[in-house]
Amino acid sequence: MEALLAGDIDLAVHSAKDLPVVPAEGIVIGAVPSREDPRDAVVARDKLTLAELPKGALVGTGSPRRAAQLRALGLDLSVVPVRGNVDTRLAHVGGDTSMRWCWPSPDSVGWERLRRDPPRSSTRRASSRPPRKRALAVECRADDLAAREVLAAFDDAGARACITAERALLASLEAGCSAPIGALAEIHADPAELTLTAVVTAADGSDAVRRTLTGVVTDPAGVGRRLAADLIASGADKMMGSSS
Repeated sequence: MEALLAGDIDLAVHSAKDLPVVPAEGIVIGAVPSREDPRDAVVARDKLTLAELPKGALVGTGSPRRAAQLRALGLDLSVVPVRGNVDTRLAHVGGDTSMRWCWPSPDSVGWERLRRDPPRSSTRRASSRPPRKRALAVECRADDLAAREVLAAFDDAGARACITAERALLASLEAGCSAPIGALAEIHADPAELTLTAVVTAADGSDAVRRTLTGVVTDPAGVGRRLAADLIASGADKMMGSSS
C-alpha cells in the first residue's frame, strides 16, 4: 500500500482474503475479476474421501478455520499443524513420514493455477471456505482516474458484490484471517438476490454457529452487517474470543 500511495506502482493485485477489511485512505479496489471455484481440496493417501478416513488419521493444515471445522466433523481425526509449499505438503501424504493423510492449503483453483493435476480425493464448499478466498482484488489510487477506467473493464459486478458482503461480515465481527470463520456469498439471478452463509466454529470443534441471510444484491454490505449481527446475537463472538 505504501508503494501505491507513494506512486512507485500504479496497481496492486491481491488475493482478496489478504486485504484489510477497512480500506486504506486514498486507495480503492478498482476491480474484482470473476471468481473461481470456491471449494477446498482434500488430498489423502489412497484417494480416500474425508468421510472414509479411519479414526485417528493424521490430517495436517496450517489454517485455524480448517482445523476447527475438521474437529467439528466428529470423525475422530487427529489434526496437526503443517506448513510449506505444495510439494512439501504432498510429501507428508505420499512419503515415509509419520503423517498419513493431509488437508493441504491449495484449493481446487490452486492446483489449476500451478498447472498441477490435483490428486485430491474430495472437495468441500460453501461456508467451509474462508471469506473472500478464491477472488482477486486489484487496488489503485482513488485519484488515478485513468487506472480506474482501465480496471473497470475487468470488474465483475457479481464477484464484487460477494466480496463486499463477506468483507462487511468480517469487519462487523472484527475478525481477522486467522479467525475460525467460513463464509460464502452467492448471487441468484431470478430474482436478483444475494445469499450469504457464514459459520463460526469453536477452535476445539465443540460448537458452531451457522447462519444464512438473503438480501437485495444492491446492498451487499448491509447483508454482511446484518448477518454478523445475527451471529453475534447467537453467541458466535464468544467462540471467536475463545479461539484467539
